[in-house]
Amino acid sequence: MLYSDRMSTPGSLAEPARVAVIVNPTKVDMEALRAAVEQAESDAGWAPSLWLETSVDDPGQGRAREATAARVTAVLTAGGDGTVRAVAEGMLDSGIPMVLIPSGTGNLLARNLGLSLGKLSDSLTTAVTGVDQAIDVGVAELTRDDGSVERHAFVVMVGIVLDAKMIAATNPNLKKRVGWLAYVEATARIVRDVDAVRVRYTLDGSAERATTVHTLLIGNCGTLPGGVLLLPEAQIDDGLLDVVAMRPRNLWGWMRVSYAVVWENGVLQKTKVGRRILAADRSVRALRYFQGRRMTLAFERPEEFEIDGEEMGLVTRLEVRVAPASLVVRVPRES
Repeated sequence: MLYSDRMSTPGSLAEPARVAVIVNPTKVDMEALRAAVEQAESDAGWAPSLWLETSVDDPGQGRAREATAARVTAVLTAGGDGTVRAVAEGMLDSGIPMVLIPSGTGNLLARNLGLSLGKLSDSLTTAVTGVDQAIDVGVAELTRDDGSVERHAFVVMVGIVLDAKMIAATNPNLKKRVGWLAYVEATARIVRDVDAVRVRYTLDGSAERATTVHTLLIGNCGTLPGGVLLLPEAQIDDGLLDVVAMRPRNLWGWMRVSYAVVWENGVLQKTKVGRRILAADRSVRALRYFQGRRMTLAFERPEEFEIDGEEMGLVTRLEVRVAPASLVVRVPRES
């Protein structure tokens, strides 16, 4: 949902705009960021910005609540996917727009919104001249083995089994050197040792069903690092979650999964002819897809879980739902 013009935000019209800058100091060049923001303030006639740094104790949720309580007109968010997720969680239903300054390895929300990556000037131009778009956010309620329950928001996707184990196995030093390719290395290293798991699930209140999966992902949007289109039907503002279950039984099965992601999703889904081929021959589909607004998952034993690329430990049950149009992001104005 695009607003026809800049969304009205808290604050008096007589006062100059004031933004908050929430920054993960381990991800950005603070000196360069401050200089660029101060120049944007001067050019746009903004009041001095509210600067808030994340920390281990507060990865962004608390800082976001501070920013919204200060009634700023926008929140600039500089960090990786974990920082973006945490800030988004703290800004839900605030109506204040988030401006992304992509500073991580994946930058998945920025990629799915088609934003410029790695160019600070483009992000600040968007902050000043962009338009506001309401997008969906996923909410995951997870139950631990001891019965405790936690609730977390996500903007991209959550995953269990292989996907979560891949996140846990990724070498952080390799990730710094080669970026998202470190995930490929981790997957290749562990895939043979990951057993399929039995999961009971419901979708939008359906009767409970059971299946076996090697990995299952629930997404708010569908593009991964490297431009890999994992969830071809996913739209970030359609009020739906997209689910994919991977169930290969052997090496040939994994080859079919790779074929589906690279050829079907990456090539056939992008053309009218290709979509007609897929519609006529569903037998080539190696992945099982679902769509819905709420999904519950229960496991026979605790399973590893990740959220927006962040390892979250073991869970025994998940309830995932979509919160439609609950986050406002600022995107470039079309020329």
